[in-house]
Amino acid sequence: MSGEGAPTTTDLDGRGLRVAVVAGTWHTEIAEGLLQGALRTIEAAGATATVVRVPGSFELPVVAKAALDAGADAAVALGVVIRGGTPHFEFVSDAATSGLTRVALDTGKPVGFGVLTLDDEQQGLDRAGLPGSKEDKGEEAAGAAIATALLLRDLRSA
Repeated sequence: MSGEGAPTTTDLDGRGLRVAVVAGTWHTEIAEGLLQGALRTIEAAGATATVVRVPGSFELPVVAKAALDAGADAAVALGVVIRGGTPHFEFVSDAATSGLTRVALDTGKPVGFGVLTLDDEQQGLDRAGLPGSKEDKGEEAAGAAIATALLLRDLRSA
């Protein structure tokens, strides 16, 4: 696992930002860890969070776009896809990744990418920000979304 070299996004001043956290519901323990990490980061930055639950990672792009179109300044997409014995993993992973990229480009607003694509459940537990986890990908995704929203705000006001 490589969290080494990750940028830090502490001391973000996200006051006034509205962040939609779009969270899948598959693999409950991992998904909840990601969500709590994202919410801690958003709260620490002083931004406002709205949580929207979706059935799975495939649904993340359309709901993230709807939230951004409805006025959110940024979205954080959280999901868990674990490889199985069929090509389903590749289809869902690609749809979520490509769809969320398209949402960011089409709306001109950031989408923090917190979709874990895993070979097994343990990899997710190691990245979910739970007690004993080595990483907190929910925190990282929220920090990236807020930092990018602030950067875009500065660029657009220049």
